[in-house]
Amino acid sequence: MNDTSTLFHIARHSDVSDPREPVEYHCESLTREGFIHCCEQHQLAGVVNRYYQDQDDLYLLVLDADKLDAPLILENTVGGSELFPHVYGPINASAITQVIPFGIDSAERRGLTE
Repeated sequence: MNDTSTLFHIARHSDVSDPREPVEYHCESLTREGFIHCCEQHQLAGVVNRYYQDQDDLYLLVLDADKLDAPLILENTVGGSELFPHVYGPINASAITQVIPFGIDSAERRGLTE
């Protein structure tokens, strides 16, 4: 998963209708801010620690950036030098390569801190 076209988005359970059959994905930030927050693999642990440390009911969406229909922009909207991928529209199902349970005790989540 070190491929530069692989992106990650942490999704709340309520935003994923059926994790086995993903459909076009959207979330509150798309409505509120105009984009969906994503990150690259090297940013994932920091994002989890800053924003999702105590949240358990989550999924990790693995995305193929090359398959996104919506525009993808690397930027830092809060000021700073680190750029984060933002998807400016819904994420089409064909760009979602995996939907992984990402609760506090999941192997994928524990692997970030080991």
